[in-house]
Amino acid sequence: MSDNWLNKVNWSEDGLVPVIAQDAHSHAVLMMAWMNREALKLTTQTLEAHYWSRSRKKLWRKGEESGHIQKVREIHLDCDEDVLLLMVEQVGGIACHTGRQSCFFRKLKDGQWIVTAPVLKSAEEIYRK
Repeated sequence: MSDNWLNKVNWSEDGLVPVIAQDAHSHAVLMMAWMNREALKLTTQTLEAHYWSRSRKKLWRKGEESGHIQKVREIHLDCDEDVLLLMVEQVGGIACHTGRQSCFFRKLKDGQWIVTAPVLKSAEEIYRK
């Protein structure tokens, strides 16, 4: 298969595209991350989510340290061709590095950010080295 499909993505000037990971079963939005061409290609080849870390300036496989990998079930491209949506099976039920199911665990209420989801596993337990 040729890589021409990668050219359909409207990559940013720095070669990235935002990606939303959504649970394929519950439809909960789990996280947002970035991909470059290599990350997207690896994701399609392995069916495990790979992302580009802007802070670390490197490719990473989701769960490479925590074990909480994302098994990719579907990949969608939005109407403007500049955002990807991954439908994933979140291994271990934890997507956030804080030990929560989702990275979106704060809700704005009356001018305050309220934590709306419990920690399922402490970061110390997840990232033991």
